[in-house]
Amino acid sequence: MATISVTGYTDRVSYAPGETVQFKVSADNTATATVAITRLIHGDEHPDGPGFVEEVLTADCAGEQAVRKQFVDTGNAVVVDDTTGLLAGAGSMTIAAFVYPTTPIKGRQVLLGRFALHENAGYALGLDSHGRLTFWVGDGTDTDEIAGTVPLLHHTWYLVAASFDAKSGAVTLHQEGLVNPYNGRLGRVAPFDHRMTVEQRLKTSVRPATTPFMWAAASNSAPVRGVFKDFTYNGKIDRSAVWNRALSLIELRDLAQAGFGPHTPEVHWDTTEGYGPDGIDDVVRDVGPHGLHGVGVQRPVRAMTGYNWSGRNDDWRAAPGEYGGIHFHDDAMLDCAWETTFTWTIPSGTRSGAYSARIEAGDAQDHIPFFIRPERPTAPILYLMPTNSYLAYANEMIVHHVPVGQAILAHPAVLTEREADYYQDPKYGRSTYDHFADGGGVCFASWTRPILNIRPRWRSSAIGTTWQFPRDLSLIGWLEHHRYSYDVATDHDLAENPDLLKGYQVVLTGSHPEYWSEQGLNDLEDFIAEGGRLMYLGGNGFYWVVSYRDGEPSLMEVRKGEAGMRAWQAEPGEYYHQTSAERGGIWRNRARPPQKLTGVGFTTQGFDECHPYRRMPDSYHKSVAWIFDGVEGEVFGDFGLALGGAAGLETERYDLELGTPPHTRLLASSTGYSDNYAGVVEDILFNHPGTLGTQSATVRADMTYFTAANDGAVFSTGSIAWISALPSFGYENNVSQVMRNVLDAFQKPGALPGGAWDQEEKSWT
Repeated sequence: MATISVTGYTDRVSYAPGETVQFKVSADNTATATVAITRLIHGDEHPDGPGFVEEVLTADCAGEQAVRKQFVDTGNAVVVDDTTGLLAGAGSMTIAAFVYPTTPIKGRQVLLGRFALHENAGYALGLDSHGRLTFWVGDGTDTDEIAGTVPLLHHTWYLVAASFDAKSGAVTLHQEGLVNPYNGRLGRVAPFDHRMTVEQRLKTSVRPATTPFMWAAASNSAPVRGVFKDFTYNGKIDRSAVWNRALSLIELRDLAQAGFGPHTPEVHWDTTEGYGPDGIDDVVRDVGPHGLHGVGVQRPVRAMTGYNWSGRNDDWRAAPGEYGGIHFHDDAMLDCAWETTFTWTIPSGTRSGAYSARIEAGDAQDHIPFFIRPERPTAPILYLMPTNSYLAYANEMIVHHVPVGQAILAHPAVLTEREADYYQDPKYGRSTYDHFADGGGVCFASWTRPILNIRPRWRSSAIGTTWQFPRDLSLIGWLEHHRYSYDVATDHDLAENPDLLKGYQVVLTGSHPEYWSEQGLNDLEDFIAEGGRLMYLGGNGFYWVVSYRDGEPSLMEVRKGEAGMRAWQAEPGEYYHQTSAERGGIWRNRARPPQKLTGVGFTTQGFDECHPYRRMPDSYHKSVAWIFDGVEGEVFGDFGLALGGAAGLETERYDLELGTPPHTRLLASSTGYSDNYAGVVEDILFNHPGTLGTQSATVRADMTYFTAANDGAVFSTGSIAWISALPSFGYENNVSQVMRNVLDAFQKPGALPGGAWDQEEKSWT
């Protein structure tokens, strides 16, 4: 019997009551599925906790729904809608481009052209399976081609061109290497002769394809699947052009030095056009007379160095003419573009929270998550769920692709069947912790695709515990158990509504709010400075720079820079975002270390075990002793659903040199970590012995508290594992007691406990 599977996604991250959620579902080997709308309360199935908890809602979409298989069309391209017929290829032509292949011998790849495999028609300039420049044509029945004699090298810039005389069938194929000290893998001292010219007559004429002209792909079609991209390309393409005549060999050779403009192309795509102070869009502009602009598909990566990069500027705003490179990847997937399977209009009065559509068919089940935000504040407490960070890790496959992954994570990976299948066919895209097939780092992440690990009950195969979203549901379970009145919103809601926090007395974070936009940081800092209270309940937070393009809140960009604990690093000159024009990397390298906001910042990570905290002398000061009311002894948090302790996984430290407010109280600290916990790389200028857990005093987890103006305050736990300790012993434990003491005080307006002793705080000198 065929295996049934079902999965899906929603059209947006978050909704308000009255709005309609669109569910996009794909199923294999079944025509129906049973749907239920559920509110998610606890997502960790660890036997020491309450298990998976959800509440089923009454919903008009519940019950049986028709489903079908929906397909994905992976790979980047630029599509040109040629309404003029200028790119049909019916007459003589020349096509040329500056290209930088990254996997030239992976198989046939299109650079530029209008070729339809299912029609056997059109033309294309591309690479054959040996990495040789090739020009081919199809007449609807047969194809013919001309191939070069010198294969292209990977990560090297070339001018490539083909001129075609339709009357005689004569083709001139020309390539020329463009190597300078900065623009590629090799320098000028490598004695390679990249120049090549081949002339040949083709026996087949061109029958125009009915499909669009494309960069980096050809068209194909199948009876059930429909039209899709094929012969997809890995690498960069810079400026390109098409002429309605066959250029001579002398003219072709001149293109490498003079560029395309002096030879007056019919269509001239200038990839450096369109840069503005706030970034660049997906439109590839034709600066010729016809305006045949192209549009990027699956977000080809822009703000990339071009063939003429001089190495003098790493900010594309300073030298946009050197940033014509557009990087294409054959495995890029950001939007599945599935049809809507069913909808649900959220009834007025529905409480905010984390929700799902539970889809079941046979033995298959999936929870498609989404969030409901409040129409207006209904409680003093806001739980701000870190959806930026959920996206950054979406469909991560670190354990599969990082050679030192198990050494870092201290666990042999135990894969589920679903994870193993996804490794074989990662059709729903990768995370910003992964690499594309050509080795480039993944810098975009999106919501509009099935995401394996943004699911309740998901456990990281690498570390044997929950991560991100399912862990953060434990805080909802704790709030429910203790009957707090609270609202739930997301990073995405904050991005769309900068005033979101103003209606609340206290904001709670998730366990790992690692990825933040500048606007989000500003909004949170303003909230605290104006009298708001923050309970930072995680570790390695406020770390990486992210950005969104206006009008696209479900698609996020991150570029990993020259510092930080990172799975990849952007290439030289490519640290600035295309969506916002700001420098990527860690906030610390932009003078905003987390300590300035929360009192603590990332100091170590390790995944073999977690530890308890021990109270520090500051915790007995009269200004903060109330935080430990009802807590016996000096040690607390020696339990939890995350590797046995409340402090661990990724932790943070108090550091006055990095901006911890000088009056901050160091309440507790966790030490005694193994050498699996190593100090973060941004602290290390020279490699030296003594940076591991048994050797370095910076390998610890610090809990801190400080007051801000207007009765504001920040309480920080400095540990990802903290939230996973809350459910232990039925939510009744000393970690929970600390939480209750702080939250009970923070949610009340007016002066905080201990305020009478403020004058005894630490010196500001």
